[in-house]
Amino acid sequence: MAKRGGKLVMEQVQKRYHKTVALHPTSLDIEPGEFFSLIGPSGSGKTTLLGTVAGFVPPTGGRIEMDGVNLAMLPPYQRNIGMVFQNYALFPHMSVFDNVAFPLRLRKLGVAAVEERTRKMLATVRLPDFGHRMPSQLSGGQQQRVALARAAVYGPRMLLMDEPLGALDKNLREELQYEIKAFHRQIDATVLYVTHDQEEAATMSDRLAIMNAGRIVQHGTPRHLYEHPTNAFVASFLGTANLITVIGKPESGEAEVRVPTANAGLLKAINTIGQGAMSEACVICVRPESIRIETGEQAKVCANSNRMEGKILDATYTAGTFRYQVQVGTETEAPVAVRLPSVRQSDMLPRGTNVSLVWPASATLLIRKD
Repeated sequence: MAKRGGKLVMEQVQKRYHKTVALHPTSLDIEPGEFFSLIGPSGSGKTTLLGTVAGFVPPTGGRIEMDGVNLAMLPPYQRNIGMVFQNYALFPHMSVFDNVAFPLRLRKLGVAAVEERTRKMLATVRLPDFGHRMPSQLSGGQQQRVALARAAVYGPRMLLMDEPLGALDKNLREELQYEIKAFHRQIDATVLYVTHDQEEAATMSDRLAIMNAGRIVQHGTPRHLYEHPTNAFVASFLGTANLITVIGKPESGEAEVRVPTANAGLLKAINTIGQGAMSEACVICVRPESIRIETGEQAKVCANSNRMEGKILDATYTAGTFRYQVQVGTETEAPVAVRLPSVRQSDMLPRGTNVSLVWPASATLLIRKD
């Protein structure tokens, strides 16, 4: 079935404030009906990029199109784009029904059409009996649902969401993540979503882009970015990553590399950088869940595995998971994070235990440091 959402195309879009570059030339395609997220640290350019699409931030250069129409020629209210803000932006003097109905009345729809579409949208966000209430009588989660309903009630081809769950507590945020996904499936619009929460973006998105210093560093599916980061920033921003500095210049696809730890020596790694494109500024990336801990005589290494010796510095239990910090090499080096399901072993190992860290060479990525 064809998607009703709009196709967004950005070509070399940039934004400067005098000598300050808020957004470097950026190109991006977002497919019809896709849920696409922008994540990155504060000041990375996420909200600036979103603002150029909404029409609130005029770009310094480049082109933005939706379904082949140049958005730069249209004011914000003619772009057929809905907007959801972190602070809800509901009209405090209007009832819930009137808040949701406002965009329809602005477009001069008939009374019967306004009534039907508003009540249908309130049912979609599971607030069918709340139309008579005022925003002040609602919880934060309910207010956000009203904001979603108001943004989507007139059928825009794209919804822009700027940190919509940022003001809510953790449990409510997680609940609303799934509600927004279900809402997206029902309205079938394209969504461009901004958040600083990596887990939130990974949970909700078809694809996402990681931004830093006004640039898109890498984009793709959440799984691809987690399992195949192109550099240390992406690896460490999207989840936890053990990053080990490399000594030497491996030249083959699968490389044995030296690392500056007292007991590691050579480690086997998959070279993601490519032959002939190496520099000395590279690191090994290993995810905590890829590593297993072995003690004493049980420690065995097969031909396609890596191994380090270390001592447990810290051990914690969180929601069915043992989390360890293991010191390898000298104390000047960052400890290695290990995450194991508690079913793998009956008891958590105590601090001070000497252990072997073992993991597959296939889970060892050689990536750029910067």
